[in-house]
Amino acid sequence: MSLILKNVSYSFTNENDQKNHVISNLNMEVQTGEFVSLIGKSGTGKSTVLKLITGLLKENHGQILINNQEVSLGDVGYMPQKDLLLPWRTIIDNIMIASEFQKDLHISKEDARKWLDRVGLLKYENALPKQLSGGMRQRASFLRALFTGKDVLLLDEPFGALDALTKREMQTWLLSIWQDLNKTIIFITHDLEEAAYLSDRILLLHQNKTLEEIKVELPRPRKLGMIHSKEMVSLRQELEKKISNEANKKLV
Repeated sequence: MSLILKNVSYSFTNENDQKNHVISNLNMEVQTGEFVSLIGKSGTGKSTVLKLITGLLKENHGQILINNQEVSLGDVGYMPQKDLLLPWRTIIDNIMIASEFQKDLHISKEDARKWLDRVGLLKYENALPKQLSGGMRQRASFLRALFTGKDVLLLDEPFGALDALTKREMQTWLLSIWQDLNKTIIFITHDLEEAAYLSDRILLLHQNKTLEEIKVELPRPRKLGMIHSKEMVSLRQELEKKISNEANKKLV
């Protein structure tokens, strides 16, 4: 299930009738089963890229293809920065919502309970979102994206609002799920250590709208102890330097 962006551009006209170019001639390819992180300074268009892939936004030029077919709304699973769980629905009803709109999707409550059990939420199946911690809500939000049945999952800073310990726990949990299911994941983060720990490749979106690829040469399965390894520290420093140089160029 390869995902390809070919010469994709996106712009919008602001209230002053000025055109803002967010993405320009972007080329990107993600292979089946890859975990790819998209990083870059704020305002470089990372979230816009995900919204274009979901079909929530439409590119002005270029093509976005999944298995050589143009992408349309509903072709991928999407997990936004905030969990956006419906506050009046129980957790199990929240994660099964896709089955109400997709006729070809058959998810039983028993299937849902098995996954809730796997992620430690089974005893909260009838709880409302307000009764769960931030980490628990993010797990439920991920299951909702997973239960769309799509092979490509887009995760937009899903752990950005969590404390450091909960974030570590969620990272390890996400890797275990991804490794078992062989899903293709595109992951936006501002946490460079997180990008290095999770990813096969890191794509750095520059201010000039170009994309730079950094391969993560770390073995899998990943373990938390790797975070303090020489290789991981070196990679994080390399990423910091690239982004710092980008910021300095903007100041000159």
